[in-house]
Amino acid sequence: MFHRSSSQRIFHRFPAPSAAAAAVLALTVILSALATTSPALGAPLSPADAFLPVLAASLPVLVAGDGSSTVPDFDADRAFQLLRRQVEMGPRNPGSEGHAACLRWLRGYLDEQGALVREQAFTVKDPYGEGVLHLTNLWAAFGPAEKERVAVAAHWDTRPRADRQPGGAVDQPIPGANDGASGVAVLLELARLLHEHPVKGVGVDLLFFDGEDYGREGDTAYYLLGSRRFVLEHGDYHPQALILLDMVGGKDLSIFMERNGLDYAGELSFEVFSRAAELGLPAFVSQPGPRLLDDHVPFLQAGIPAVDLIDFDYPQWHTLQDDVAACSAQSLAQVGRLMVSLLYEGLSR
Repeated sequence: MFHRSSSQRIFHRFPAPSAAAAAVLALTVILSALATTSPALGAPLSPADAFLPVLAASLPVLVAGDGSSTVPDFDADRAFQLLRRQVEMGPRNPGSEGHAACLRWLRGYLDEQGALVREQAFTVKDPYGEGVLHLTNLWAAFGPAEKERVAVAAHWDTRPRADRQPGGAVDQPIPGANDGASGVAVLLELARLLHEHPVKGVGVDLLFFDGEDYGREGDTAYYLLGSRRFVLEHGDYHPQALILLDMVGGKDLSIFMERNGLDYAGELSFEVFSRAAELGLPAFVSQPGPRLLDDHVPFLQAGIPAVDLIDFDYPQWHTLQDDVAACSAQSLAQVGRLMVSLLYEGLSR
């Protein structure tokens, strides 16, 4: 994502879950929107991005597992070790040794989990130097024969520069423990669960995007390189919904309702945050958050319901301090528990 909102966070947390959680959530969001003096938090999309169609009233509710699947436990300690393993490879910015090593490791891990893995390799001329960027998206399909599908996504690359380093920008790649490795770690643990406990009645696609974080600040044309290419080359791919996980491993996790997902996939946003409230997950704050250009936006532009689960109040964002010490297995546990519930029990239960 490229925009960090400076707006003061005055939102309160959603109360303890109740039988009327979904209705209370919807009312809370409406009242919050009415009380907001600005029409949107954060920055609007770049003019270079296509117009987002107004979809909120017409998007279908995600129906994942049919409720008969065995609901497994998400192993947050295992997920945290998967986060740590990525960081140990070094920065995973395009062209680096860590980038090449991580791609090999991801492919091998997903093969071991029995997924049907497709690679989407492509090149982009480096806008800031000579030569080209060699990028690769991974698509791990579970239940590939199922017609109805849902997608969970994350970006696996890391930023090639520390723009937000205290004291001034540094031309050095960041470790990317939270911004990169955390979402991937959750997806990889989900892959193990989907292999050992298949979801019945729907296929699940785990999407790993490359080149999300390459652009310099303000140069939005060179963000989201992988997700944009995926949508461009897979025009016939229309999952019921996509849930993006980005920066979900930081300590003191607080995930607000990202504004693009709320505006253009409102029903999906309500359902996801309502489930988090029912599960009693305090990291999920059912109030509108900032508007972000992230990997869910190309899917929204293609008419696919998509939400971005992200904690953007992360002091180590785009700094050399985005390392394992800034992350928490407890944060991964909350995100993982929510994803397991959504995938195995569906949203309307």
